[in-house]
Amino acid sequence: MKKINVAIDGTSSSGKSTMAKALAKSVGYTYIDTGAMYRSVALFCLREGLIADGKVDSERLNAMLPAINISFKIEDGKQITYLNGENVENEIRGLEVSNNVSLVAAIAEVRHAMVRLQQQMGKDKGVVMDGRDIGTVVLPDAEIKLYVSTSPEIRAQRRFDEMRAKGDTSVTLDDIIANVKMRDHIDMTRAESPLRKADDAVEVDSGQFSTAEEQIAWAVNFFNDYMEKEGK
Repeated sequence: MKKINVAIDGTSSSGKSTMAKALAKSVGYTYIDTGAMYRSVALFCLREGLIADGKVDSERLNAMLPAINISFKIEDGKQITYLNGENVENEIRGLEVSNNVSLVAAIAEVRHAMVRLQQQMGKDKGVVMDGRDIGTVVLPDAEIKLYVSTSPEIRAQRRFDEMRAKGDTSVTLDDIIANVKMRDHIDMTRAESPLRKADDAVEVDSGQFSTAEEQIAWAVNFFNDYMEKEGK
């Protein structure tokens, strides 16, 4: 069966990563979590003291980009993110990284470096990749493009529940709503590859689904219908 690429873009905490990961597993494709890549760079910046007063020392960061190595490994059936050989999967999901990742992702040199790596990962097809600029910049020729979002309040509640389930009680729902709105603003207004729906993308309101399982089932059905229609 001929393989294709699937590009899934959308706002933070819209369920796109959960959907993308499950879709890839269901159809036997490789999942590329581009958000984890930018989060890893943000974590690197925080550790190196490159972020202060809501600003990134982009000059120092650009000089240090060659020293940042990001990779993925499958462990116990789960994809784990590694930063320079260290498992950072849990640390990159914290609120401190969430509050700074959009600042880092807005830097042109960072995006160029990540896009080159992401395009290399997708050159042989058979990947499901999610992020902010996958269908518009990274994989503009992807056969399936989806744009996933819903209201900030619904997205924040999901993120809040997820953090509580992991035992993180350090933040309030209001904190997360503020974070979601801030990230939307930065992602949509940045000069370099802003978040937007590709002209040929199918828009998906994730608020219509009662559970993550419903959202995943919709994506799998959409993929299978496309492959059947195209005879792939």
